[in-house]
Amino acid sequence: MTHTPPSPLLSRKELDTLLGGAARAWLDEALAEAAHAAAHPDTAPSDSYAVPPWELRYAAAGRHCGLEHADSVRALLLVESRAGLPALTRIYEQGTAAERRAVLLTLPALELGATALPLVADALRTNDTTLVAAAVGPYAGTHLDPHNWRHAVLKCLFTGVSVEAVAELARRSRGDAELARMLGDFAAERIAAGRAVPADLHRVLALTAPGANATAPAAPTVPPEES
Repeated sequence: MTHTPPSPLLSRKELDTLLGGAARAWLDEALAEAAHAAAHPDTAPSDSYAVPPWELRYAAAGRHCGLEHADSVRALLLVESRAGLPALTRIYEQGTAAERRAVLLTLPALELGATALPLVADALRTNDTTLVAAAVGPYAGTHLDPHNWRHAVLKCLFTGVSVEAVAELARRSRGDAELARMLGDFAAERIAAGRAVPADLHRVLALTAPGANATAPAAPTVPPEES
């Protein structure tokens, strides 16, 4: 089974057209609390075990705005609060899978540089396809080094996550002879075990063709997936 990429995050304006009155009022209050936290970072709870009000809202987003909108609501809260790496790490480590996914989806919208890569690495170590799909988005496409990015692509193939979820796939695959070799090895292992080769593998393998890079070796041939 192939798992599809995450749905695009909705803007506040888009959410306002979809949410009922009570949900919109709740979101107004939640975003106001997040904005207050961003404007007054020195007013964070003094008790190290206390949770800022907007983080409680983050956890409750699905209950108040609907599970289908929870990712978008949580992303707005993270952006509005200007969440830094410590807050993101705390929310990720203590959160549910859905709360972790929202953190991963929001990373490109936050000014973190490459500092949040440990969160991406953690998600890629799991077999939760929703986390894997979120982890290979634009943040990973920009910041993962070639070695770890290649393994992220293989992780998608192994877990059944559609490569449509992999940001920068065409650009980063082009002329990548090492990725082509890894894909060939993965296909050979599947065939030897009597298992089908994922259709997405052929798609990525085609993308590794040298193209303008005339010095790169040709990609290996992989037998087509058996019907």
